[in-house]
Amino acid sequence: MRILAPLALVLAGLAACATGPSAPDPGRYAAIVAAPDRSAADRTNDVRRKPAEMLAFLGVRPGMVALDLSAARGYTSELLARSVAPDGKVYAQNRPPAAARTPPPQAEGASAPAPATAPPPMPTLPERLRNPALASVLVPVTRPFEDPVPPEAEGRLDLVTLMFNYHDFGHLGVDRAQLNRAVFRALKPGGQYVIADHSGRAGTGISESGTLHRVEEAFVVREVEAAGFRLAARGDFLRNPADPRDRNTPEPPMPKDEFVLRFIKPN
Repeated sequence: MRILAPLALVLAGLAACATGPSAPDPGRYAAIVAAPDRSAADRTNDVRRKPAEMLAFLGVRPGMVALDLSAARGYTSELLARSVAPDGKVYAQNRPPAAARTPPPQAEGASAPAPATAPPPMPTLPERLRNPALASVLVPVTRPFEDPVPPEAEGRLDLVTLMFNYHDFGHLGVDRAQLNRAVFRALKPGGQYVIADHSGRAGTGISESGTLHRVEEAFVVREVEAAGFRLAARGDFLRNPADPRDRNTPEPPMPKDEFVLRFIKPN
């Protein structure tokens, strides 16, 4: 129990400053992360992704309708599905296979090279759907990034997440302005668009997306606000001020400095 105490204090602080129609439940998020049927690979990823803190920052609640952009294997999608269950819905979007190129070497927000003995790969989206608790909540979606929202979700979304892949849109040639406008249209008034990514140095914009797999935080804010969003909060729980931000994998080895931004669609 002593080990969990610091996490509880962090979550309580996040809950106290969260915005939204109701306060998040830190105890529920901790229980979701600790669920015994989550995969060992996801638990390994938890060490650097801090999912309980992320869920608290999102303020995700049962019954919400969410879209996880660039969901990949669905690490975040599953956590969202568990959080909105039993009556909510999570759309896990990936682009069509014909449009896919070589996946970025640091996909899913990785901050360090693989260890000598690599852990088992994370479950795929189809594998996650074999869990009956997720099958009724999690919906795989195959659509282009510029038009990522299925018609049935237009105007119904409470939350859109984009975890550690905004930078990839630079070297993949995605029309980010079109993407951000599509997200804006699909969200309800007051809905949230939350973006997390690896911090780039000031003035680099998105120019190092294909080399260092980073993007400048201020650049992301400018692009997203240009679509009509308002920056509402910054999450600092993945920050590492010691990261020089001049390499893909920092030297000396350490976690990357990572930002989390919450944008709101104004009422």
